[in-house]
Amino acid sequence: MPGALPDGEPVPVAGTLPGSALGSLGERPFGLYVHVPFCATRCGYCDFNTYTAAELGAGPAAVSPGNYADLAIAEIRFARRLLANADVPVSTVFFGGGTPTLLPPSALGAVVRAIDAEFGLAPGAEVTTEANPESVDEASLSELRAQGLTRVSFGMQSAVPSVLAVLDRVHRPGRPAQCAAWARAAGFEHVSLDLIYGTPGESDADWRRSLDAAVAAGPDHVSAYALTVEAGTRLAARVRRGELAPPDDDVLADRYLAADEILTAAGYGWYEISNWAVSGPSRCAHNMLYWTGGDWWGIGPGAHSHVGGTRWWNVRHPAAYGARIAAGNSPAQAREVLSAAERRLERVMLLTRLADGCPVTVLGPAGRANVAQVVADGLADAGALSRGLIVLTRRGRLLADVVTQKLTEP
Repeated sequence: MPGALPDGEPVPVAGTLPGSALGSLGERPFGLYVHVPFCATRCGYCDFNTYTAAELGAGPAAVSPGNYADLAIAEIRFARRLLANADVPVSTVFFGGGTPTLLPPSALGAVVRAIDAEFGLAPGAEVTTEANPESVDEASLSELRAQGLTRVSFGMQSAVPSVLAVLDRVHRPGRPAQCAAWARAAGFEHVSLDLIYGTPGESDADWRRSLDAAVAAGPDHVSAYALTVEAGTRLAARVRRGELAPPDDDVLADRYLAADEILTAAGYGWYEISNWAVSGPSRCAHNMLYWTGGDWWGIGPGAHSHVGGTRWWNVRHPAAYGARIAAGNSPAQAREVLSAAERRLERVMLLTRLADGCPVTVLGPAGRANVAQVVADGLADAGALSRGLIVLTRRGRLLADVVTQKLTEP
């Protein structure tokens, strides 16, 4: 089941943002995230806000792939009305989910055109969609490119059938590589593959096989995430019953080191703890916007937004979302206005994850006092510190939470 949304203060029915959020709008990059809450089946490890057709039901009021683009476009227009006085061309668009490619390419294209009509797409804007390998083919990828998408990220997860089975993934092991080739042939500028490590029963050899298969597919970007057993999922139930062993922290660390070793040798450089790219332009610009303190509007049920230190999140269920949109009201469930201390903490936490590093000047007095010890412990690079930056070593990446704690002490 999808995870619960956090608590927060009520949002006005009209969605009006506080003046503190709007005052500096336009000074930072602005992006749009479009959540598509549909999946053909639910993977056993997933607690994202997604729904199968059976879970959503039918009927004239049901939200479905057939009518979803119209709802998303309505929220885009709602956002433009709220931000009417701000000049905020959109530098990145990201269709996430769920499985955005369960919508026809023309529907995703209609959303992109609405964003361009309402806000304007910045020159060279990155427009990404996530895709399950079984949800696309050669023809649909060509159509997605023709609709203005520039980047595609395939959920590969593993190249090993037994591992895919534990994760309840339905694609054939060789399918992601075929999709990557089709995407390149269709003219996509950037192609990414997502991997998961630490699945119960996965061996060291299995993980290296997956990494080798990902590299052989020729993407210019690879993401690798440790499996998290989320409460309420089928995977969590199987672990609780003793059918599967929980992920082991030492094994996860070894898998991460193997990923960094193999990807680095293949020409990929880490730029965020869980992400590697072959060059600067191959980095995911949308995620960089998140990590560097940009602003974004989240479209769709359960989507999160952030503008000028105010963060809010939409109602989770598609039916509730659709009803609010149809009434012309804000779909937001709640929000929070971050204090200066909270914003600094988040900035340090996110910038420290990046290979570009976190400027020492961002830290408070206690954090600056701890920097020398972080370097002495081998968690941050001494050469980078001489340039005024905190850049994690490989060991530091494994202990990023510890580093953040030391750097954000009050």
